[in-house]
Formats: sequence, structure tokens, C-alpha cells
Amino acid sequence: MSQPVFARLRALLCERGGLMASLLADEAPAANGPGPAQLAAAGPRAHARAEEYELLLEAIYEGYLLHYGVPRVVCPPEPDLGLLAGDQLYALGLARLVALGDLTAVTELADVITLTALAQGDGHDELARAVWDAGARAVGWGASEIHRQAKALVYDQDPDALDAMRAAADGGPNPT
Repeated sequence: MSQPVFARLRALLCERGGLMASLLADEAPAANGPGPAQLAAAGPRAHARAEEYELLLEAIYEGYLLHYGVPRVVCPPEPDLGLLAGDQLYALGLARLVALGDLTAVTELADVITLTALAQGDGHDELARAVWDAGARAVGWGASEIHRQAKALVYDQDPDALDAMRAAADGGPNPT
């Protein structure tokens, strides 16, 4: 890949200008290992446009971190502004997916956003991480029946949801 993804995300947000550009960290952080964006970009569904998938997934993941974690690229001075910035990053990433014509990935990532919100609302950080990993795998490799069942378990707040999501993230059979 040409530049580290954090530098590319920072450059994209600078280029867009406005409030988001004013909230950027002074410099792009160093990568600290692969995350959901790299997992999705490594899959065969994303192969032809791996850099774009990595960038848009990183935008969506940064939006998630603005809501529930510690963001790396955008540093808002107050929590409410962080939520708004997170929503804008969700929209930016999803819009780029729509522009690629990958409505399957849009659906998967919309589910990730919803399911992680449910998990975080219940205080289940591990489940939220497993949802991200399984969702990134579905974007890169295609969803499986195991993944579809795992999502249903999360919606139902089933105690087996974490194990099911972990199995889906590990690449359950039957990708479609």
C-alpha cells in the first residue's frame, strides 16, 4: 500500500476541510498492528481495490472509536463533538462503499455499527470487538451462514453470541 492508512485518512479529512479537518491530531499515529480495515482489505472481495477498502473501513472504525473508544486520527475537545465527528466518519466510509457499488459490504457495515452499539450498550466490549472482526471478514471474504446466525444471536442478546461471533470471525464455512 502506498501510505499508511492513518496518514491517508488524515489527508482525506484535511482535503475535505471544515470542522473535521480542525479536529485532526497533530500528526498521523504509527500503526499498531492490523485491525478490521486491514482484515477486510486483505480479502478476495476487496482485492482489486484494497487501498480504498482499507481507507473507508478505517474511517468507519475511527467513527466507532469516537463513539466508544480512543480515536487515533480525530481528537475532538469534547465528547458531544466526538459523537458528531464519529457519525460523519460513519457516513463518509459508507458513502465511499456505495460509490464502489458494494451494497453487500454497506449492509455488513451497517450491521456492524448497529450490533456494536447494542454490545456496547450492554457493556460487552469483547462482543463488540468480535462483531468488528466478523464484520470485517464478511466484507473481505463474504458472509457465511455462521455469521448470519451470529448476528441474530447478538440481536437476541443470546449468551452464546460472543462464541458465535468469534467463530464467524475465524472464517466459518460457506462464504457467499
